[in-house]
Amino acid sequence: MSSAAHTDFITLFRERHSVRHFDESHKLSEQEIKELLTIAGSAPSSWNLQHWKFVAITEAAAKEKLLPVANGQKQVIDASVTVAILGDLQANRNAEAVYRPAVQAGLEDTYAGYSSYQAMIAQIEGASSSYRRDEAIRNASLAAMQLMLAAKAKGLDSGPMVGFDAEAFVKAFHVPPRYVPVLLVAIGKAARPARPTSRFPVEQTIIWNGF
Repeated sequence: MSSAAHTDFITLFRERHSVRHFDESHKLSEQEIKELLTIAGSAPSSWNLQHWKFVAITEAAAKEKLLPVANGQKQVIDASVTVAILGDLQANRNAEAVYRPAVQAGLEDTYAGYSSYQAMIAQIEGASSSYRRDEAIRNASLAAMQLMLAAKAKGLDSGPMVGFDAEAFVKAFHVPPRYVPVLLVAIGKAARPARPTSRFPVEQTIIWNGF
């Protein structure tokens, strides 16, 4: 990687801030949203099961329905799109589609480090319900972070929201039991700069080699 590209990446990470006020006149096309979500969907996931589903909320009626669910946070109205990141509690069902092409091609070294396809599937299917929920939330969160960085790379702003009623979201948007709402991410053009925030010095956040 060139030093210029490296600098650009570091700048992107440092300049991404959570925005609460968006330019309501700024619109994103369906193709632009798909490009963002394609990048988000390239995030890492356990067993490559891709434990996420994206609900892209762009239409005025859907935004109005989301507003009370999001406790009146107006960014869901003004943002170009608000993406609800859902975690897949049954991502084990994705294993066949993910790995069958490798099985058919005889690529036995692609089974996530397992000795065989059968051994890998046994491990995936043997996971407890609590572990599957944890994995759904963990991996969906990775996709959400990648989405926000993708937005910043394309000159957009974003704001993650966990202050919403997950049960109300499920009811309002008819979410199947397979999925659990993890967070909302509003994306668009900032109408005003993000609120300044501070971070702990790195010396305060690192524990070297254990407590």
